[in-house]
Formats: sequence, C-alpha cells, structure tokens
Amino acid sequence: QLRRLFGSAVPPFPPKFYLAMTKSMADERRSQLEQYLQNVTLDSSITKSDVFIGFFRKLQQDTFKIQTQRAFLDVYLADGSNIRLDIQTSDTAERVLEVTSCKMGLPRELIKYFSLFFFQDYDDGVLSVVKKVADFELPYVSLQSMKELHCKLGIRKWYMDPSLDRLLMDCKASLNLLYMQAIQEVKRNWVKPTERQMQELEFLQKNANKAKFLELVQEMQFYGYVRLDPCICDYPEGGCSADIYVGNNEINCCIKLPTNQTKEVSFKINRLRSWQVTFLGATKDGEDDTLELRFEYNDSGTWQWIILYTKQAFLLSCCLKKMISEQMMKAAKEGQEVEIETPESMKSSKKSSIQQKQVIHLGFISRKRFLVRPNEEDSVFEKIREEDL
Repeated sequence: QLRRLFGSAVPPFPPKFYLAMTKSMADERRSQLEQYLQNVTLDSSITKSDVFIGFFRKLQQDTFKIQTQRAFLDVYLADGSNIRLDIQTSDTAERVLEVTSCKMGLPRELIKYFSLFFFQDYDDGVLSVVKKVADFELPYVSLQSMKELHCKLGIRKWYMDPSLDRLLMDCKASLNLLYMQAIQEVKRNWVKPTERQMQELEFLQKNANKAKFLELVQEMQFYGYVRLDPCICDYPEGGCSADIYVGNNEINCCIKLPTNQTKEVSFKINRLRSWQVTFLGATKDGEDDTLELRFEYNDSGTWQWIILYTKQAFLLSCCLKKMISEQMMKAAKEGQEVEIETPESMKSSKKSSIQQKQVIHLGFISRKRFLVRPNEEDSVFEKIREEDL
C-alpha cells in the first residue's frame, strides 16, 4: 500500500521465510524488519499518511492486545499537576498533544514547540526523561506496556536552542509551561544557578514574576539542556562514569575517572560527523536491555569514535538530530550555505540549496549490526516481534 502511494520512496518489504526458521534466520529477519521500518520513517509524509498510521495503530494494539475503546489518560505538567483527557485507546500522540494543548489554551501555531515524553519521577527528587513519544505512537498503549517502569506521560518543550524561548513569552499558556519546567529543572538540579542567582530566583518565584524568572534562568549553566541519567563512557578511557547534559549545540560530559578525579568535556555538534545507536542485547541478569550511542568526533584534527552506554540512547539521538535541524533552519533564515554530506542511498539528482556540515548518518545498528538511518522516533519499534509482522 505504501509503495502504491509513495512509489520508490518506500524500500521493498523484506521477503519472508516460508520454511521453519532457525534462530539465526529469525535474527536475520528481525534485523531486516528493523531496518525496513526505520528507513520508512525517514520520510515524514509517509509517517503522517493514513496508511502508515493505520498500520502502526493496528500493530501496537494487536501486539499488546488492547482494543479501541474509551479511556482516561493523564498528561502531567512540570509542576506535578495533571490534565485528565477523555480519549480513545487508539488515539495517536499527535492527537493527544492537540487535545492537551487545547485544554491549556495553547495556540495551534505554538504546538510544534512542545512534545509528549515518558518520564520517571522518583521519590528522592530525581527526574528521568525516558523517551520522546513518536507522533504516530499510541500513548495509552505504550503506557500499558511500560507499567513495570512506573512511567508517566508529560508535556515538555521540544527544542534545544534556549533562544527560542522568546517566541513563546507573549502567550500566557506557553509562558506558564516554560515557567513550570524551569522551576522543575532548578529544583531537580538540571540547572546550575550560583547562590546569588538562586536567591534572586526565589524572590521572583515568590512574587510570581514569570517573565523575569525566565530571563534570569536563561543566563544559568545548562538551562535548556536535557539531562541524562548517569551512564558509562569510554572517554578518555574505558569504564568511566559520566553525567551528561545535551543542549545548545553540545554534549557536555562530567566524567569521573578511575582515579576518582573528575573531568568536564564539551563535545561540540559542529565537530561531530556521525553517530549510531546499537542494541547490545539483555544484560547478564536478564533484567534490562543494553544500548549504546557512539559518535564520531574530531578531537584535535583526529576522528575518533566515542561510546556512551545508556538506556537513553534513543533520547540522546533525538536531541542530536533536533540540534542539527535547528542549525539548518537558522542557516536558512540567515541565508547561509552549509556543506552537507549525504549517504549514497539518500542522494538525488537535485541538490539542496541549504546544506549541512554534518553527515546525517543516524545509524541504528541492529542485532546483526546493519547500518540504517532511522527517524528520530525509531525507539518505538523496540518491542515489535517477528510474528507481529
């Protein structure tokens, strides 16, 4: 159906094995399906089509055995309050976001600056953003499948350039969302104010001066960044633990060395050439799946691969892609021309007038280590099984 609608833009569907499959054949088939699905989602016109949305809706509902019916869904705000929605279990994240925005009075033209996320809010004050919800994903179904993780569905801003705040300050609804999220990130130690700045923030918060609060917090370290859970990296040597902040065109790592010394490193996006996410399989105790994100970085004129072992690899990949897309939009508005290096399979006879310095070579390495280029929403395919297709 997709090929009839979109022609050669859709890759051929992987052929099935009609005889009994061995384990290696099943792994091969699963890898091919992963590659196919992720390549298909590169094109937003495909993912927004009725055919694709209908297919993926049925796939999610069949996989988790959830029929279409009326249900209530809570969408949480950064201050801990929630908006209860009366929805259908088959409603997509795009639809849920629209309804949430309508209830908050957020204008349609500003919806694009926000997105839905799954997050974990721990009793000890730690906030962990698990993943961004894909537009075509069914939030109700996904939440049911993630019950053991105790996740909540929340709305947060979705841009990596802090200067974009200014576009939202004149709207009461968007100003409130930014204000609540800024307070949350200060409390959860995502943002690093000085002692004097903290006193000023407390004064402004006490007086409910939201605009001035945001103006001040924008000056602070790591405002507008996404903080990842502590993870392991191989830089500058293997086995180092790291606290990672992503935003403002950098990956900032506070690395703890085996000698217990700490080292802060900033990996700039304009020196990053490519990255890939790899599924490494379950851990030895069988409890969690292991993911890694590796990126190719120009360190003093030498290209090297740097590896981060984190369950939030897909979220990190989304953030990197978002930063690059914002760079391209900014270059377009300023009339700049930035060189782009496009993978062979994505080249066409027409050359874009706006080019990008990085290689858009988002690689998801499947179990068989096939290199593909997924959409930023690729992690929604993690739970799809061979028999589901």
